[in-house]
Amino acid sequence: MKIYHNPRCSKSRETLQIIEDKGAAVEIVKYMDDALTPDELNDIIAMLGIQPMGLIRKSEKIWKEEFKDKELSNEELVLAMIEYPQLMERPIVVKGNKAVLGRPPENVNELL
Repeated sequence: MKIYHNPRCSKSRETLQIIEDKGAAVEIVKYMDDALTPDELNDIIAMLGIQPMGLIRKSEKIWKEEFKDKELSNEELVLAMIEYPQLMERPIVVKGNKAVLGRPPENVNELL
């Protein structure tokens, strides 16, 4: 199991706590420090079963200032999340070929 984790995010911390409380082995990926590749992010988006726009945090300042009024392709949205990882909803938990978004944190129970 792998969690794409931002320690500054309360939902991310809560999701990680649920995983640890269940005793599951987990790899922590601090995606804010170590950028994902476009292929990695596209794989995650596919496992989530969403379009890239579904992973965008539209309340982020950078989104409002740089992207809000633009029509962006899926590829451009992925590249925006790579360049500005704070735009990604979090946390994302992956197990095998399944992924869930930890909003709410209890969603992780689908993978445990």
